[in-house]
Amino acid sequence: MELNSSVAAVVTGGASGLGEATVRALAAKGVKVAIFDMNEQKGEAVAKDVGGVFCKCNVTSEEEVDAAFAKARAAHGQERILVNCAGTGNAFKTASRDKQTGETKHFPLDAFNWIIQINLVGTFRCIAKSAKGMLDLEPIDGERGAIVNTASVAAEDGQMGQAAYSASKGGVVGMTLPIARDLAGDGIRVNTILPGIFETPLMAGAPPQVKEALAASVPFPKRLGQAPEYAQLALTMITNGYFNGEDVRLDGAIRMAPR
Repeated sequence: MELNSSVAAVVTGGASGLGEATVRALAAKGVKVAIFDMNEQKGEAVAKDVGGVFCKCNVTSEEEVDAAFAKARAAHGQERILVNCAGTGNAFKTASRDKQTGETKHFPLDAFNWIIQINLVGTFRCIAKSAKGMLDLEPIDGERGAIVNTASVAAEDGQMGQAAYSASKGGVVGMTLPIARDLAGDGIRVNTILPGIFETPLMAGAPPQVKEALAASVPFPKRLGQAPEYAQLALTMITNGYFNGEDVRLDGAIRMAPR
């Protein structure tokens, strides 16, 4: 797919971190970008910077996702590109005992479901609705669209406390190939990136010694990933017409320890 001003894109979680970097990379190629995010202040600021449109959106809400796609398409037309970066995490052991009180507890099921709804169901919701719209596009060189999802290395080597997060990201990995196969006949490609430890706003709050230790655990290069590196891979997946049905780690060869 050629990136230019005739192409529209939607990036979920596009107000910050990996999503923001992808928004900026697409806009630098002339693509008309719509930002789906819950952070109105940051989203509007990024949209203003790149000449895009901000659509306030919680991906767990059917109504908000429908409204966001309607707003984006009214501004830019039907998108040919969807990049799913919206997501979050939490940490609870499956079952544990308090060392001081001896009280036992288990992973709160509402907290488990919350992560699944955002990271897995929210991603699928946006894929399904975007792909439905792409079906009405005229193919260019046989192609109607390209979709990039965000999983995590936790999909393959999740740490203690990451049962929900790993399940949600493993689900994104697991559905990539069947969705690619579902959409192949209509010229829509689907791929997923599994980022390792990246320098994002979430990581920015960590103490320097924590970030230094994390960087040292990466085989090479011994640093945290940078958001533009994610965006570079996302653009490769979008522009390379033979890239389809793949799940690719972007992690400096790290394999996460149990904790």
